[in-house]
Amino acid sequence: MSGAGGWWREKTTPAKVETYTRWSFHFFAVVEATAIGLPVFGETRAAVSGRLIAMVVVHAVLCALTASRVLDWTRGRREQPVRLLWVLGAATYVFAVTALVLREHGGPGDAVDSAAATVFVGILAFGAGTTALGVRDRRRAVALIAGFAFGASLVSFPLGVPGTGALITAFVVFLAGGFLAATSVFSLWLLNAVYELDEARETRARLAVAEERLRFGRDLHDVLGRNLAVIALKSELAVQLARRERPEAVEQMIEVQRIAQESQREVRAVVRGYRDADLAAELAGAQGVLAAAGIDCAVTGDAAGLPAEVQSALGWVVREATTNVLRHGDAGRCTVGLRVLEGQVVLTVENDGVAARGGGAGVGVGAGVGGSGGSGIAGLRERLAVVAGTLEAGPVGADGFRVVASVPLAGRTAEAHVSGVTS
Repeated sequence: MSGAGGWWREKTTPAKVETYTRWSFHFFAVVEATAIGLPVFGETRAAVSGRLIAMVVVHAVLCALTASRVLDWTRGRREQPVRLLWVLGAATYVFAVTALVLREHGGPGDAVDSAAATVFVGILAFGAGTTALGVRDRRRAVALIAGFAFGASLVSFPLGVPGTGALITAFVVFLAGGFLAATSVFSLWLLNAVYELDEARETRARLAVAEERLRFGRDLHDVLGRNLAVIALKSELAVQLARRERPEAVEQMIEVQRIAQESQREVRAVVRGYRDADLAAELAGAQGVLAAAGIDCAVTGDAAGLPAEVQSALGWVVREATTNVLRHGDAGRCTVGLRVLEGQVVLTVENDGVAARGGGAGVGVGAGVGGSGGSGIAGLRERLAVVAGTLEAGPVGADGFRVVASVPLAGRTAEAHVSGVTS
């Protein structure tokens, strides 16, 4: 059972819905074989009932195979199974006509008539409902089911079925086939909707990461664009003056050096401002971004009163972990907790959905943070080392990943914060 449960947990949500839909179609085949085939058993002679049951079972298997191929076609994994649809349609009418022939020549009695009529209607209804899956256009699907119903009445007259009975049979085939077709088509629509929602969520996550990168890129462009242009112009002027052996060339190069140093300071300020994020703002932002991506995020703890350098280091951990939850895994839940324990500020970020993508410890929060071979964990540890902090990252549970960052609080700051937060 643990192996079967792990197989199910490793699937993504769309894959679970697809598995459920596929086995629902297979269950329709079981329903056809049991609901139509079993009542025939014992009502007629063994030869007649055996043939009827065999036809029902073969038709049910053919319907299950067709529905599975149509599902793959709907998901774009194979071409439309046109030949299989034609085979199913032809087999449906052959089996239905054979049931009526057995009704006429299977011996006297109402049991034979009832058994043959049940098989006749059941095979046509399940055949119409399954064949309609292979048609994208709604009008064509309705016309196809109506064609099965009309064919049911058409073949009934020559085989001795009364006119009223033929019309009733056609009506029953149309209703039953339409119900099965509507149920199956709705299942396929729901499956496609789940896949589209999953793709939209991944797109939102990528856009959130791209937007943050663009923001940082715009900041750098604003800082460096003008200064680099000035450096280029003054360097060109210095070259021209140096060629003419003019002493002003030295002054221009001194000015270039000054602008370059100023640019360095401005870049450091931009990066420091990018890194020195307010922890409370980062926690709120993480919750908002994850919620927008369809991930349930719970944030606990209060960042008020923490030193600026501690907030900066932990804010970067929150930012990096949130980015990787969005980009990797198939998380449905993420918890972020901030607490003070014995003079230590402890930040915990934990998410599920790691095993869903088969990435083990390197997916989810760990990808780029705790994954093997990634540079994210090294960068975070460098930032935490500035404030004597530590970082631990690794898998937890069946499909979870946890990142724990600890930063010590020293002196009166720790005591004040402990008294203010833990009270």
